[in-house]
Amino acid sequence: MSTPGMLAVTMQPKPGLPPAQFHEWYNNEHGPTRLRIPAIFANGLRYRAADDQQPEFLAAYDVARMSHLETDAYTTLRANRSPREAETIGQVDVMRHFWDLVSEKKSPLFLPIEQLTDDEAAGLQLVVVELGLKDHPDAETELLRWYNEEHAEMLSKVPGWLRTRLFKTSVLDTKGGARTIFYGVHDYTKENGLGGPEHKASMATPWRVRVTDNYATLQGRRIWSLFYTFGPAPRDLASLSELPAVTSTFQSADGKTKTTNNNSDPAIESFVTLPSDGLVVPYRLEGNPDPQAPVIAFCNSLLTSLHMWDGLVSMLETQRPQYKILRYDARGRRAVPHPPQPATLEMHADDLAGVLEALRIPRLAALVGVSMGGATTLKFALRHGAKVDKFIACDFNAASSEANTSAWKERITLAESTVTLDDGTTTVPGIQKLAGATVQRWFHPNTGPETVQWMTDMVAANDVEGFRYGCQALWDYNMKEEMRECAVPGLLVVGEGDGKGALVKAMDGFRGNLGEKGAELAVVPETGHLPMAENPQAFWDKVQGFL
Repeated sequence: MSTPGMLAVTMQPKPGLPPAQFHEWYNNEHGPTRLRIPAIFANGLRYRAADDQQPEFLAAYDVARMSHLETDAYTTLRANRSPREAETIGQVDVMRHFWDLVSEKKSPLFLPIEQLTDDEAAGLQLVVVELGLKDHPDAETELLRWYNEEHAEMLSKVPGWLRTRLFKTSVLDTKGGARTIFYGVHDYTKENGLGGPEHKASMATPWRVRVTDNYATLQGRRIWSLFYTFGPAPRDLASLSELPAVTSTFQSADGKTKTTNNNSDPAIESFVTLPSDGLVVPYRLEGNPDPQAPVIAFCNSLLTSLHMWDGLVSMLETQRPQYKILRYDARGRRAVPHPPQPATLEMHADDLAGVLEALRIPRLAALVGVSMGGATTLKFALRHGAKVDKFIACDFNAASSEANTSAWKERITLAESTVTLDDGTTTVPGIQKLAGATVQRWFHPNTGPETVQWMTDMVAANDVEGFRYGCQALWDYNMKEEMRECAVPGLLVVGEGDGKGALVKAMDGFRGNLGEKGAELAVVPETGHLPMAENPQAFWDKVQGFL
């Protein structure tokens, strides 16, 4: 049972189940939950019948070791279904198949499907041929010999052929009495030579006739077309957008995944666990539900959450409805993996790349970041330039200073302490004291008290250990020379009063370093360190042309 194999699940929704409900449940709950166990599942692929037969849908998961499907990591998923999953799956005729891998032949052009973009993968065809064994002592031996020595070789000549694999009923099933069936599973490009002369030749050899006459029986043949590739993070806004508010609202038992479609505004809140070190990154995906919609991502500042962008995102959804919008909590906002490591800007940039990979977003239309998020945005453009068309980096410095490093150490000490208030008797966590002092320094004097309190509460809710290790990304870095090699167009933005005007001068000093022509610097009047949070309209006025 230590062999690799496949979990193949055929599904036929019953007439009363709305298609959008079926797909949204599978794409945003069922599939990603399984892809979050990478030690078991390498991928998750959804196919629709291309032969007008039923069942209409197939989900295929490549399994690293079939014995893993008997471990608690997998069996617990099935035992602890959410009420929504139990209700939905009760409206679907489901057949689950466990197959052990026997042999494999691949084209030099073959790439694992999960490594393709959605556009590249859409429409790939899968042919599944079911072969039963006749009652002959040499049946299995002869079938394998023909398949591996002749049949797979001849199929490789068919135009569009990518891969042939032979599976058989898994030991997981046969030990319970199931009979052994063999399954030829063949991958082809969307345009292919199925039914053409090369394919017909592979089906009409004397050896094949001898095998089917004496050793094996053709029991079925299905053709499937790929229409959805899973990642470990839910992202299907399209199906979600078709559901009424009551059906679309879902929250996982652990509270980490939520979906809504209130007022035809679909949103998914969930998380990504980065394979690099196990960091859990919460994210929110919303905006245009079209799978082809361009994506704008936002990178928050140190100590704030993805909600610091709320006002601007509301405006963006109205002013630029063509965009899908991604926000996430940067490293340091929440708990960090143990043993904790000091963050670097490289880590922050790679974190975003990991989030995009989990969401199967190959390229951003734009990336917007502020403060530490602004530095991360520039580092991302330098380090992952092929993944972003343009960027807006706000209220940051291209290089750290010793004075700033010293200040960060003092802030860590305060955040980790317990502070006695002016009444001499009340004590509060130091992070609350830090929040008040930080926001007072960040905001322009004209900023309203509601905004100040909103941001103070957000800062005070930061994980203290996350802050300790996350802020170290700002201690020792210098991108001023590296910026000259940047090939991604960027806009720099700064609040007029940030650092009492000092940051305006600093950013004006290095804006000419960006790429061959430098970058424009936009100054947002009567704002401080977070102009997009203080005055979203004034910030939008400065960036809308660039977007």
